[in-house]
Amino acid sequence: MNTIPKIPVPVNEPVLSHAPGTPERAELKRALKDLSARPIEIPLVIGGKEVRTGKTTDAVMPHCHRHVLAKVHQAGPTEVRAAVAAAREAWRDWSAWSLERRAAVFLKAADLLAGRYRSVVNAATMLGQSKTAHQAEIDAACELIDFFRFNLHYAERIYAEQPLSAPGTWNALDHRPLEGFVYAITPFNFTSIGGNLPTSPAIMGNTVVWKPAGTAAFSNYFVLKLLQDAGLPPGVVNFVPGAAAQVSEAVLADRHLAGIHFTGSTEVFQSLWQGVARNLTGYAGYPRLVGETGGKDFIVAHASADVDALAVAIVRGAYEYQGQKCSAASRAYVPDSLWPTLRERVLGMLGEIRVGDPADFRNFMGAVIDRKAFEKIKGYIEAAKADTQATLLFGGACDDTDGYFIQPTLIETTDPAYRTMCEEIFGPVLSLYAYPERRWAETLRVVDETSPYALTGAIFAQDRQAVEDAQRALRYAAGNFYVNDKPTGAVVGQQPFGGARASGTNDKAGSILNLLRWVSPRAVKETFVPPKSYTYPFMAEQ
Repeated sequence: MNTIPKIPVPVNEPVLSHAPGTPERAELKRALKDLSARPIEIPLVIGGKEVRTGKTTDAVMPHCHRHVLAKVHQAGPTEVRAAVAAAREAWRDWSAWSLERRAAVFLKAADLLAGRYRSVVNAATMLGQSKTAHQAEIDAACELIDFFRFNLHYAERIYAEQPLSAPGTWNALDHRPLEGFVYAITPFNFTSIGGNLPTSPAIMGNTVVWKPAGTAAFSNYFVLKLLQDAGLPPGVVNFVPGAAAQVSEAVLADRHLAGIHFTGSTEVFQSLWQGVARNLTGYAGYPRLVGETGGKDFIVAHASADVDALAVAIVRGAYEYQGQKCSAASRAYVPDSLWPTLRERVLGMLGEIRVGDPADFRNFMGAVIDRKAFEKIKGYIEAAKADTQATLLFGGACDDTDGYFIQPTLIETTDPAYRTMCEEIFGPVLSLYAYPERRWAETLRVVDETSPYALTGAIFAQDRQAVEDAQRALRYAAGNFYVNDKPTGAVVGQQPFGGARASGTNDKAGSILNLLRWVSPRAVKETFVPPKSYTYPFMAEQ
Protein backbone atom coordinates (compact mmCIF):
# COMPACT_ATOMS: atom_id res chain seq x y z
CA MET A 1 0.00 0.00 0.00
CA ASN A 2 1.64 3.22 -1.19
CA THR A 3 0.86 5.52 1.74
CA ILE A 4 2.65 7.54 4.37
CA PRO A 5 0.14 7.28 7.22
CA LYS A 6 -0.49 10.29 9.45
CA ILE A 7 -1.24 9.70 13.13
CA PRO A 8 -4.59 11.35 13.97
CA VAL A 9 -4.03 14.67 15.74
CA PRO A 10 -4.80 13.99 19.42
CA VAL A 11 -7.22 15.97 21.54
CA ASN A 12 -7.77 15.51 25.26
CA GLU A 13 -10.55 13.08 26.13
CA PRO A 14 -13.59 14.94 27.54
CA VAL A 15 -14.24 14.32 31.24
CA LEU A 16 -17.71 12.84 31.76
CA SER A 17 -19.59 14.38 34.68
CA HIS A 18 -21.42 11.30 36.02
CA ALA A 19 -24.06 13.74 37.20
CA PRO A 20 -27.50 12.39 38.22
CA GLY A 21 -29.48 11.29 35.19
CA THR A 22 -26.50 10.85 32.86
CA PRO A 23 -26.02 7.55 31.00
CA GLU A 24 -22.41 7.24 32.20
CA ARG A 25 -23.58 7.37 35.81
CA ALA A 26 -25.99 4.48 35.25
CA GLU A 27 -23.32 2.44 33.43
CA LEU A 28 -20.81 3.04 36.21
CA LYS A 29 -23.29 2.02 38.89
CA ARG A 30 -23.95 -1.24 37.02
CA ALA A 31 -20.23 -1.92 36.65
CA LEU A 32 -19.65 -1.29 40.36
CA LYS A 33 -22.36 -3.78 41.20
CA ASP A 34 -21.08 -6.40 38.77
CA LEU A 35 -17.41 -6.20 39.75
CA SER A 36 -18.10 -6.28 43.48
CA ALA A 37 -20.56 -9.19 43.23
CA ARG A 38 -17.98 -12.00 43.20
CA PRO A 39 -14.19 -12.36 43.42
CA ILE A 40 -12.27 -13.04 40.24
CA GLU A 41 -8.99 -14.87 39.71
CA ILE A 42 -6.12 -12.84 38.27
CA PRO A 43 -3.36 -14.88 36.64
CA LEU A 44 0.04 -13.85 35.43
CA VAL A 45 0.10 -13.29 31.67
CA ILE A 46 3.37 -14.35 30.07
CA GLY A 47 3.77 -14.54 26.31
CA GLY A 48 0.01 -14.11 26.02
CA LYS A 49 -0.69 -17.19 28.15
CA GLU A 50 -2.31 -17.19 31.56
CA VAL A 51 -0.10 -18.61 34.31
CA ARG A 52 -1.45 -19.66 37.71
CA THR A 53 1.20 -20.25 40.33
CA GLY A 54 -1.15 -21.30 43.12
CA LYS A 55 0.41 -18.72 45.42
CA THR A 56 -2.11 -15.88 45.68
CA THR A 57 -2.77 -12.68 47.56
CA ASP A 58 -6.13 -10.98 48.05
CA ALA A 59 -7.04 -7.74 46.34
CA VAL A 60 -9.50 -6.03 48.69
CA MET A 61 -11.51 -2.84 48.86
CA PRO A 62 -9.60 -0.30 50.97
CA HIS A 63 -12.94 1.10 52.17
CA CYS A 64 -14.26 -2.38 53.07
CA HIS A 65 -11.18 -4.49 53.69
CA ARG A 66 -13.16 -7.66 54.38
CA HIS A 67 -14.47 -7.58 50.80
CA VAL A 68 -12.17 -9.56 48.49
CA LEU A 69 -12.26 -8.44 44.86
CA ALA A 70 -9.74 -10.91 43.45
CA LYS A 71 -7.26 -13.67 44.13
CA VAL A 72 -4.03 -12.49 42.47
CA HIS A 73 -1.45 -15.11 41.50
CA GLN A 74 2.11 -14.17 42.44
CA ALA A 75 5.19 -14.53 40.29
CA GLY A 76 8.37 -16.14 41.57
CA PRO A 77 11.84 -16.22 40.00
CA THR A 78 10.83 -18.95 37.53
CA GLU A 79 7.89 -16.93 36.20
CA VAL A 80 9.97 -13.75 36.02
CA ARG A 81 12.59 -15.50 33.93
CA ALA A 82 9.82 -16.85 31.68
CA ALA A 83 8.43 -13.30 31.28
CA VAL A 84 11.87 -12.00 30.31
CA ALA A 85 12.24 -14.80 27.77
CA ALA A 86 8.78 -14.04 26.35
CA ALA A 87 9.61 -10.34 26.06
CA ARG A 88 12.86 -11.10 24.26
CA GLU A 89 11.13 -13.48 21.86
CA ALA A 90 8.34 -10.99 21.11
CA TRP A 91 10.94 -8.26 20.54
CA ARG A 92 12.20 -10.01 17.40
CA ASP A 93 8.95 -9.25 15.58
CA TRP A 94 7.50 -6.27 17.47
CA SER A 95 10.69 -4.19 17.17
CA ALA A 96 10.43 -4.51 13.39
CA TRP A 97 6.79 -3.38 13.16
CA SER A 98 6.25 0.00 11.56
CA LEU A 99 4.85 2.82 13.68
CA GLU A 100 1.53 2.72 11.85
CA ARG A 101 1.06 -0.96 12.70
CA ARG A 102 1.80 -0.34 16.36
CA ALA A 103 -0.34 2.79 16.31
CA ALA A 104 -3.36 0.83 15.15
CA VAL A 105 -3.20 -1.24 18.35
CA PHE A 106 -3.03 1.71 20.72
CA LEU A 107 -5.53 3.87 18.85
CA LYS A 108 -7.96 0.98 19.13
CA ALA A 109 -7.15 0.64 22.83
CA ALA A 110 -7.95 4.34 23.30
CA ASP A 111 -11.30 3.99 21.54
CA LEU A 112 -12.18 0.84 23.48
CA LEU A 113 -11.40 2.62 26.74
CA ALA A 114 -13.45 5.63 25.65
CA GLY A 115 -16.31 3.22 24.97
CA ARG A 116 -17.26 -0.10 26.50
CA TYR A 117 -14.20 -0.44 28.77
CA ARG A 118 -14.69 2.97 30.36
CA SER A 119 -17.15 2.00 33.08
CA VAL A 120 -15.32 -1.26 33.79
CA VAL A 121 -11.86 0.29 34.31
CA ASN A 122 -13.38 3.22 36.24
CA ALA A 123 -15.34 0.87 38.50
CA ALA A 124 -12.31 -1.37 39.09
CA THR A 125 -10.31 1.72 40.09
CA MET A 126 -13.03 2.91 42.45
CA LEU A 127 -13.35 -0.48 44.12
CA GLY A 128 -9.70 -1.47 44.28
CA GLN A 129 -8.08 1.92 44.93
CA SER A 130 -10.96 3.72 46.69
CA LYS A 131 -11.31 6.55 44.19
CA THR A 132 -14.44 8.61 43.73
CA ALA A 133 -16.21 8.57 40.37
CA HIS A 134 -14.60 11.85 39.36
CA GLN A 135 -11.10 10.85 40.43
CA ALA A 136 -11.43 7.53 38.59
CA GLU A 137 -12.76 9.25 35.47
CA ILE A 138 -9.90 11.74 35.18
CA ASP A 139 -7.36 8.99 35.87
CA ALA A 140 -8.38 5.55 34.63
CA ALA A 141 -10.35 6.79 31.63
CA CYS A 142 -9.30 10.25 30.42
CA GLU A 143 -5.62 10.29 31.28
CA LEU A 144 -4.93 6.78 30.00
CA ILE A 145 -6.80 7.50 26.77
CA ASP A 146 -4.70 10.65 26.41
CA PHE A 147 -1.49 8.72 27.05
CA PHE A 148 -2.29 6.30 24.23
CA ARG A 149 -3.23 8.99 21.71
CA PHE A 150 -0.64 11.65 22.57
CA ASN A 151 2.25 9.18 22.88
CA LEU A 152 1.61 8.05 19.31
CA HIS A 153 1.68 11.68 18.21
CA TYR A 154 5.01 12.16 20.02
CA ALA A 155 6.40 8.99 18.45
CA GLU A 156 5.54 10.33 15.00
CA ARG A 157 7.34 13.59 15.81
CA ILE A 158 10.42 11.67 16.95
CA TYR A 159 10.50 9.62 13.77
CA ALA A 160 10.16 12.83 11.75
CA GLU A 161 13.33 14.21 13.36
CA GLN A 162 15.84 13.66 10.56
CA PRO A 163 19.25 15.13 9.66
CA LEU A 164 20.27 17.22 6.67
CA SER A 165 21.64 15.55 3.56
CA ALA A 166 24.46 17.04 1.48
CA PRO A 167 24.37 16.75 -2.32
CA GLY A 168 25.01 13.20 -3.41
CA THR A 169 24.09 11.69 -0.04
CA TRP A 170 21.02 10.70 1.91
CA ASN A 171 21.20 10.79 5.71
CA ALA A 172 18.68 9.30 8.08
CA LEU A 173 18.12 8.58 11.74
CA ASP A 174 16.80 5.13 12.53
CA HIS A 175 15.03 5.53 15.88
CA ARG A 176 15.55 1.96 17.05
CA PRO A 177 13.87 0.36 20.06
CA LEU A 178 16.24 -0.43 22.91
CA GLU A 179 18.11 -3.70 22.54
CA GLY A 180 16.64 -5.86 25.29
CA PHE A 181 13.53 -5.49 27.42
CA VAL A 182 12.07 -2.76 29.63
CA TYR A 183 11.00 -3.37 33.23
CA ALA A 184 7.89 -1.34 34.15
CA ILE A 185 7.08 -0.99 37.86
CA THR A 186 3.79 0.78 38.45
CA PRO A 187 2.16 2.35 41.54
CA PHE A 188 -1.21 1.98 43.22
CA ASN A 189 -2.40 5.55 43.00
CA PHE A 190 -3.01 6.03 39.27
CA THR A 191 -4.44 3.41 36.94
CA SER A 192 -3.30 5.60 34.06
CA ILE A 193 0.32 5.32 35.22
CA GLY A 194 -0.22 1.57 35.44
CA GLY A 195 -1.17 1.64 31.76
CA ASN A 196 1.36 4.21 30.60
CA LEU A 197 4.61 2.90 32.04
CA PRO A 198 4.53 -0.38 30.08
CA THR A 199 2.93 1.04 26.92
CA SER A 200 5.04 4.14 26.26
CA PRO A 201 8.13 1.94 25.68
CA ALA A 202 5.96 -0.52 23.73
CA ILE A 203 4.76 2.25 21.41
CA MET A 204 8.42 2.81 20.51
CA GLY A 205 8.88 -0.88 19.63
CA ASN A 206 10.13 -2.21 22.97
CA THR A 207 8.81 -5.22 24.86
CA VAL A 208 8.07 -5.11 28.55
CA VAL A 209 7.92 -7.00 31.83
CA TRP A 210 5.23 -5.24 33.88
CA LYS A 211 5.06 -5.55 37.67
CA PRO A 212 1.90 -3.81 38.90
CA ALA A 213 1.45 -2.67 42.49
CA GLY A 214 -0.33 -5.38 44.47
CA THR A 215 -2.91 -2.83 45.62
CA ALA A 216 -3.72 -1.91 42.01
CA ALA A 217 -3.58 -5.36 40.39
CA PHE A 218 -7.38 -5.43 40.11
CA SER A 219 -7.72 -2.39 37.83
CA ASN A 220 -4.41 -3.03 36.09
CA TYR A 221 -5.58 -6.48 35.02
CA PHE A 222 -8.50 -4.91 33.18
CA VAL A 223 -6.05 -2.56 31.46
CA LEU A 224 -4.12 -5.62 30.29
CA LYS A 225 -7.35 -7.20 29.00
CA LEU A 226 -8.05 -3.95 27.14
CA LEU A 227 -4.65 -4.12 25.44
CA GLN A 228 -5.23 -7.73 24.47
CA ASP A 229 -8.62 -6.86 22.99
CA ALA A 230 -6.97 -4.05 21.04
CA GLY A 231 -4.70 -6.59 19.35
CA LEU A 232 -1.43 -6.26 21.28
CA PRO A 233 0.63 -9.31 20.27
CA PRO A 234 1.56 -11.91 22.91
CA GLY A 235 4.74 -11.18 24.83
CA VAL A 236 4.90 -7.46 24.10
CA VAL A 237 3.65 -6.70 27.62
CA ASN A 238 4.02 -9.47 30.20
CA PHE A 239 1.98 -9.08 33.40
CA VAL A 240 3.81 -10.35 36.50
CA PRO A 241 2.31 -9.31 39.85
CA GLY A 242 4.45 -10.49 42.74
CA ALA A 243 6.62 -9.53 45.67
CA ALA A 244 8.50 -6.42 44.55
CA ALA A 245 11.93 -7.35 45.87
CA GLN A 246 11.77 -10.88 44.50
CA VAL A 247 10.59 -9.83 41.04
CA SER A 248 13.13 -7.01 40.82
CA GLU A 249 16.02 -9.22 41.91
CA ALA A 250 15.33 -11.64 39.08
CA VAL A 251 14.85 -8.87 36.50
CA LEU A 252 17.94 -6.88 37.46
CA ALA A 253 20.08 -10.01 37.21
CA ASP A 254 19.26 -10.44 33.52
CA ARG A 255 21.91 -9.40 31.02
CA HIS A 256 19.33 -8.03 28.60
CA LEU A 257 17.72 -5.42 30.87
CA ALA A 258 17.52 -2.32 28.65
CA GLY A 259 15.57 0.05 30.86
CA ILE A 260 13.43 0.63 33.93
CA HIS A 261 10.24 2.71 33.86
CA PHE A 262 9.24 3.39 37.45
CA THR A 263 6.78 5.32 39.59
CA GLY A 264 6.86 4.79 43.33
CA SER A 265 8.85 5.68 46.41
CA THR A 266 12.22 7.40 46.36
CA GLU A 267 13.73 4.63 48.50
CA VAL A 268 12.70 1.87 46.10
CA PHE A 269 13.92 3.75 43.04
CA GLN A 270 17.27 4.40 44.69
CA SER A 271 17.57 0.71 45.54
CA LEU A 272 16.84 -0.20 41.91
CA TRP A 273 19.49 2.26 40.73
CA GLN A 274 21.98 0.75 43.17
CA GLY A 275 21.06 -2.73 41.95
CA VAL A 276 21.68 -1.72 38.35
CA ALA A 277 25.01 -0.19 39.34
CA ARG A 278 26.08 -3.40 41.08
CA ASN A 279 25.25 -5.43 37.97
CA LEU A 280 26.43 -2.86 35.43
CA THR A 281 29.35 -4.81 33.98
CA GLY A 282 27.06 -7.75 33.33
CA TYR A 283 24.59 -5.92 31.10
CA ALA A 284 24.73 -5.93 27.32
CA GLY A 285 24.25 -2.14 27.37
CA TYR A 286 23.63 0.70 29.79
CA PRO A 287 20.01 0.44 31.02
CA ARG A 288 17.87 3.57 30.77
CA LEU A 289 16.56 4.55 34.21
CA VAL A 290 13.37 6.63 34.23
CA GLY A 291 11.68 7.27 37.55
CA GLU A 292 9.07 9.49 39.16
CA THR A 293 9.26 9.21 42.91
CA GLY A 294 8.27 11.13 46.05
CA GLY A 295 7.16 14.66 46.75
CA LYS A 296 6.52 17.16 49.52
CA ASP A 297 4.40 19.45 47.41
CA PHE A 298 3.66 23.01 48.46
CA ILE A 299 1.29 25.91 48.16
CA VAL A 300 2.73 29.32 49.00
CA ALA A 301 0.50 32.38 49.15
CA HIS A 302 1.38 36.06 48.92
CA ALA A 303 -0.55 38.74 50.78
CA SER A 304 -2.24 39.67 47.49
CA ALA A 305 -3.71 36.17 47.00
CA ASP A 306 -7.41 35.64 46.26
CA VAL A 307 -8.50 33.98 49.51
CA ASP A 308 -11.49 32.13 48.05
CA ALA A 309 -9.44 30.62 45.22
CA LEU A 310 -6.65 29.76 47.65
CA ALA A 311 -9.05 27.98 50.01
CA VAL A 312 -10.48 25.80 47.23
CA ALA A 313 -6.97 24.97 45.98
CA ILE A 314 -5.94 23.89 49.47
CA VAL A 315 -8.96 21.63 49.95
CA ARG A 316 -8.86 20.06 46.49
CA GLY A 317 -5.07 19.98 46.26
CA ALA A 318 -4.54 18.36 49.66
CA TYR A 319 -7.53 16.08 50.12
CA GLU A 320 -8.73 14.78 46.74
CA TYR A 321 -7.97 11.07 46.56
CA GLN A 322 -7.05 11.15 50.26
CA GLY A 323 -3.83 13.05 49.56
CA GLN A 324 -2.40 10.01 47.77
CA LYS A 325 -1.52 11.78 44.54
CA CYS A 326 2.20 12.26 43.91
CA SER A 327 1.31 15.91 43.38
CA ALA A 328 -0.95 16.42 46.42
CA ALA A 329 -0.37 19.56 48.47
CA SER A 330 1.25 18.54 51.75
CA ARG A 331 2.59 21.85 53.08
CA ALA A 332 1.25 25.39 52.85
CA TYR A 333 2.69 28.80 53.64
CA VAL A 334 0.25 31.69 54.06
CA PRO A 335 0.80 35.24 55.30
CA ASP A 336 -0.44 35.93 58.80
CA SER A 337 -2.55 38.78 57.44
CA LEU A 338 -4.66 36.38 55.35
CA TRP A 339 -4.69 33.43 57.71
CA PRO A 340 -7.77 34.27 59.86
CA THR A 341 -10.01 34.68 56.79
CA LEU A 342 -8.48 31.70 55.00
CA ARG A 343 -8.84 29.48 58.07
CA GLU A 344 -12.56 30.23 58.22
CA ARG A 345 -13.01 29.37 54.54
CA VAL A 346 -10.99 26.14 54.70
CA LEU A 347 -12.54 24.85 57.93
CA GLY A 348 -15.99 25.57 56.55
CA MET A 349 -15.35 23.39 53.49
CA LEU A 350 -13.68 20.63 55.50
CA GLY A 351 -16.73 20.50 57.75
CA GLU A 352 -18.87 19.65 54.70
CA ILE A 353 -16.65 16.87 53.32
CA ARG A 354 -18.04 13.34 53.45
CA VAL A 355 -15.69 10.38 53.77
CA GLY A 356 -16.80 6.84 52.91
CA ASP A 357 -17.50 4.25 50.23
CA PRO A 358 -16.81 5.75 46.75
CA ALA A 359 -19.88 3.87 45.46
CA ASP A 360 -21.88 6.47 47.40
CA PHE A 361 -21.39 9.37 45.02
CA ARG A 362 -21.99 11.92 47.76
CA ASN A 363 -18.57 11.17 49.27
CA PHE A 364 -15.64 13.45 48.47
CA MET A 365 -13.03 11.05 49.91
CA GLY A 366 -12.59 7.29 50.23
CA ALA A 367 -10.11 5.25 52.26
CA VAL A 368 -6.32 5.22 52.16
CA ILE A 369 -4.90 2.30 50.24
CA ASP A 370 -3.95 -0.28 52.91
CA ARG A 371 -3.09 -0.93 56.55
CA LYS A 372 0.57 0.01 56.13
CA ALA A 373 -0.39 3.45 54.81
CA PHE A 374 -3.09 3.81 57.48
CA GLU A 375 -0.66 3.13 60.33
CA LYS A 376 2.00 5.45 58.92
CA ILE A 377 -0.39 8.37 58.48
CA LYS A 378 -2.01 7.75 61.86
CA GLY A 379 1.43 7.85 63.46
CA TYR A 380 2.12 11.33 62.10
CA ILE A 381 -1.28 12.56 63.30
CA GLU A 382 -0.91 11.12 66.80
CA ALA A 383 2.56 12.64 67.15
CA ALA A 384 1.23 16.05 66.10
CA LYS A 385 -1.59 15.85 68.65
CA ALA A 386 0.99 15.48 71.42
CA ASP A 387 3.39 18.17 70.18
CA THR A 388 3.29 21.74 71.48
CA GLN A 389 4.61 22.99 68.14
CA ALA A 390 1.54 21.70 66.32
CA THR A 391 -2.17 22.45 66.58
CA LEU A 392 -4.74 20.10 65.09
CA LEU A 393 -7.28 22.43 63.48
CA PHE A 394 -9.43 19.78 61.83
CA GLY A 395 -9.72 16.03 61.48
CA GLY A 396 -7.31 13.60 63.04
CA ALA A 397 -9.79 10.76 63.40
CA CYS A 398 -8.58 7.38 62.10
CA ASP A 399 -10.88 4.34 61.91
CA ASP A 400 -9.94 0.99 60.38
CA THR A 401 -12.94 -0.99 61.64
CA ASP A 402 -14.37 -1.51 58.16
CA GLY A 403 -12.04 0.43 55.90
CA TYR A 404 -8.85 2.44 56.20
CA PHE A 405 -10.54 5.78 56.80
CA ILE A 406 -8.71 8.92 57.85
CA GLN A 407 -10.48 12.25 58.13
CA PRO A 408 -9.08 15.20 56.20
CA THR A 409 -6.57 16.60 58.66
CA LEU A 410 -5.22 20.15 58.94
CA ILE A 411 -2.23 20.86 61.18
CA GLU A 412 -1.00 24.35 61.97
CA THR A 413 2.56 24.68 63.16
CA THR A 414 4.64 27.51 64.54
CA ASP A 415 7.81 25.95 63.12
CA PRO A 416 8.32 25.85 59.32
CA ALA A 417 10.82 23.02 59.92
CA TYR A 418 8.31 20.93 61.89
CA ARG A 419 8.34 17.25 60.98
CA THR A 420 5.05 17.21 59.04
CA MET A 421 6.20 20.23 57.03
CA CYS A 422 9.27 18.33 55.85
CA GLU A 423 8.56 14.60 55.57
CA GLU A 424 6.46 12.87 52.91
CA ILE A 425 3.24 11.52 54.48
CA PHE A 426 1.19 10.54 51.41
CA GLY A 427 -2.19 10.90 53.05
CA PRO A 428 -4.95 13.44 53.77
CA VAL A 429 -2.78 15.59 56.01
CA LEU A 430 -1.88 19.20 55.23
CA SER A 431 0.54 21.12 57.44
CA LEU A 432 0.34 24.91 57.37
CA TYR A 433 2.68 27.65 58.55
CA ALA A 434 1.44 31.23 58.84
CA TYR A 435 4.50 33.36 58.10
CA PRO A 436 4.95 37.06 58.95
CA GLU A 437 3.82 38.94 55.86
CA ARG A 438 6.96 41.08 55.82
CA ARG A 439 9.13 37.95 55.45
CA TRP A 440 7.99 37.09 51.91
CA ALA A 441 11.46 36.69 50.40
CA GLU A 442 12.71 34.71 53.39
CA THR A 443 9.67 32.41 53.20
CA LEU A 444 10.39 31.64 49.55
CA ARG A 445 13.88 30.50 50.57
CA VAL A 446 12.35 28.31 53.29
CA VAL A 447 9.98 26.70 50.76
CA ASP A 448 12.90 25.93 48.44
CA GLU A 449 15.20 24.52 51.11
CA THR A 450 12.77 22.60 53.35
CA SER A 451 12.37 19.43 51.31
CA PRO A 452 14.71 17.21 49.27
CA TYR A 453 11.88 16.76 46.76
CA ALA A 454 10.97 18.91 43.77
CA LEU A 455 7.79 17.58 42.21
CA THR A 456 4.92 20.12 42.29
CA GLY A 457 4.21 23.48 43.84
CA ALA A 458 1.91 26.47 43.53
CA ILE A 459 2.04 30.22 44.07
CA PHE A 460 -1.09 32.26 44.78
CA ALA A 461 -0.78 36.00 44.22
CA GLN A 462 -2.52 38.80 42.34
CA ASP A 463 0.60 40.97 42.56
CA ARG A 464 2.59 40.16 39.42
CA GLN A 465 5.90 41.04 41.04
CA ALA A 466 5.19 38.46 43.75
CA VAL A 467 4.56 35.85 41.06
CA GLU A 468 7.88 36.71 39.43
CA ASP A 469 9.63 36.56 42.80
CA ALA A 470 8.28 33.04 43.34
CA GLN A 471 9.10 31.96 39.78
CA ARG A 472 12.77 32.84 40.34
CA ALA A 473 13.15 31.66 43.92
CA LEU A 474 11.34 28.35 43.32
CA ARG A 475 12.57 27.59 39.82
CA TYR A 476 14.16 24.31 40.91
CA ALA A 477 11.73 23.51 43.74
CA ALA A 478 9.10 21.94 41.46
CA GLY A 479 9.08 20.23 38.08
CA ASN A 480 5.42 21.21 37.72
CA PHE A 481 4.71 24.74 38.94
CA TYR A 482 1.28 26.34 39.11
CA VAL A 483 0.31 30.00 39.29
CA ASN A 484 -3.03 30.59 40.99
CA ASP A 485 -4.02 26.94 40.72
CA LYS A 486 -3.71 23.83 42.88
CA PRO A 487 -0.54 21.75 42.36
CA THR A 488 -2.46 18.66 41.14
CA GLY A 489 -4.23 17.70 37.93
CA ALA A 490 -1.54 17.69 35.23
CA VAL A 491 -3.11 16.94 31.84
CA VAL A 492 -1.35 14.94 29.11
CA GLY A 493 -0.28 17.26 26.31
CA GLN A 494 -0.74 20.32 28.51
CA GLN A 495 1.45 19.91 31.60
CA PRO A 496 4.15 17.25 31.07
CA PHE A 497 4.61 15.67 34.49
CA GLY A 498 7.72 14.97 36.54
CA GLY A 499 10.14 16.42 39.07
CA ALA A 500 13.83 16.46 39.86
CA ARG A 501 15.99 16.42 42.99
CA ALA A 502 14.71 13.46 45.05
CA SER A 503 11.48 13.37 43.03
CA GLY A 504 12.93 11.54 40.05
CA THR A 505 14.65 11.86 36.70
CA ASN A 506 12.13 14.43 35.39
CA ASP A 507 11.59 12.65 32.09
CA LYS A 508 8.12 14.16 31.83
CA ALA A 509 5.38 11.59 31.33
CA GLY A 510 2.85 12.84 28.83
CA SER A 511 5.43 14.48 26.56
CA ILE A 512 7.84 13.77 23.75
CA LEU A 513 10.70 13.85 26.31
CA ASN A 514 9.59 10.56 27.87
CA LEU A 515 9.27 8.77 24.53
CA LEU A 516 12.81 9.78 23.60
CA ARG A 517 14.12 7.64 26.46
CA TRP A 518 12.86 4.46 24.79
CA VAL A 519 14.78 4.72 21.53
CA SER A 520 18.44 4.34 20.59
CA PRO A 521 19.05 6.28 17.36
CA ARG A 522 21.24 4.97 14.56
CA ALA A 523 22.66 7.40 11.99
CA VAL A 524 22.62 6.01 8.44
CA LYS A 525 24.45 7.67 5.53
CA GLU A 526 24.05 6.54 1.94
CA THR A 527 26.34 7.90 -0.78
CA PHE A 528 24.84 7.59 -4.24
CA VAL A 529 28.05 7.83 -6.32
CA PRO A 530 31.03 7.04 -4.08
CA PRO A 531 34.55 8.24 -5.10
CA LYS A 532 36.78 5.91 -7.10
CA SER A 533 40.16 7.46 -6.20
CA TYR A 534 41.77 8.05 -2.86
CA THR A 535 43.40 11.35 -4.01
CA TYR A 536 42.22 14.93 -3.43
CA PRO A 537 42.54 17.93 -5.79
CA PHE A 538 45.09 19.72 -3.53
CA MET A 539 47.54 16.89 -4.22
CA ALA A 540 47.92 17.73 -7.96
CA GLU A 541 51.12 19.79 -7.50
CA GLN A 542 53.89 20.03 -4.91
